[in-house]
Formats: sequence, C-alpha cells, structure tokens
Amino acid sequence: MQTKLSILIRKLNLGEERLIAEHFYKMWIDVGVPEDAIEANWQEIILQFIQNARDNLQYQGFIAEVDGVVAGSTSCQLYAGLYPNAIKHNHRKLGYIWGVYVEPAYRRQGIAKQLTNTAVNYLQNIGCTRVVLNASPDGKPVYTSLGFVESNAMHLDLMNDL
Repeated sequence: MQTKLSILIRKLNLGEERLIAEHFYKMWIDVGVPEDAIEANWQEIILQFIQNARDNLQYQGFIAEVDGVVAGSTSCQLYAGLYPNAIKHNHRKLGYIWGVYVEPAYRRQGIAKQLTNTAVNYLQNIGCTRVVLNASPDGKPVYTSLGFVESNAMHLDLMNDL
C-alpha cells in the first residue's frame, strides 16, 4: 500500500527562478523536443521571460515540496495574448498557467493537480475571469479532471520534427 505524501505547495521565493527554468527545460525534453532543438542559452531566455512576466503580467511561481525536496513547480501570469484585447477586464481577463512539471519519482501522486489548483486560485484572486493553458497529451487527463475543457484553438504543423 502506498503511503500518502506530505506535499507542501508554496510560492516561489525570489532567487528560485532557476528551479522553474530547469523544470521548464525538463518538460520540453519529456514531451520529445530534441536537446539540439533547444537554444543553448535556454536558462537565460526563461529567466528573462519570468522577469518580464513579474514586471508586467502579475507573474507568480509555485513550488511543490515533499519532505523538503522540490518535487515540482508551475508558473502563472496574466495572459499577454496573441492579438489586441479591446474587451474590458471585468468581462474577459485571462490568466495563463505554464510549465506544470513534476519530477518523475513524484508523478501520479496528485502534485500536478495541487500545483494547478494553486495557480488557478492565484489567478482568480487577481481578478481573472478565465484560465488557459496548453496541455501535453499526458497532462490532458489532469486538467480535464479539474474542469478544464478543450477550446477551439487549432494548429497546423509546418515542420515534422517537433
């Protein structure tokens, strides 16, 4: 019989952004992105992204710990959008969750659900009216179990290697 883990979800502390960057990198490797397709300065790119999101998009990261060991992380922020948003925030203020990652040894223990729920609560508390995320095939069951529904987003792959 499996023992129940004592999981602590906490806010990311300043100076811990490298944990988020490392998990984001591992997530890309896990979904099959070849290492040689990732920029050599990936960590710097991610850290700059986090700083911009912190400065402009109400960024917040969360860490999952099990017995003091970092087991996972996620990030969330206001959705910057892909097009101009002329709709008032009280009608549509989108939050975005990205980089939900759990170390392999801690998967299937409910950590991803707890991280996602914590991010959803944060986004709700800052006034978001909807939360969006992009799910990996393995992540879809986690998110649908939390009430996320697939949207009308479509894509067309122009390269076969990613």
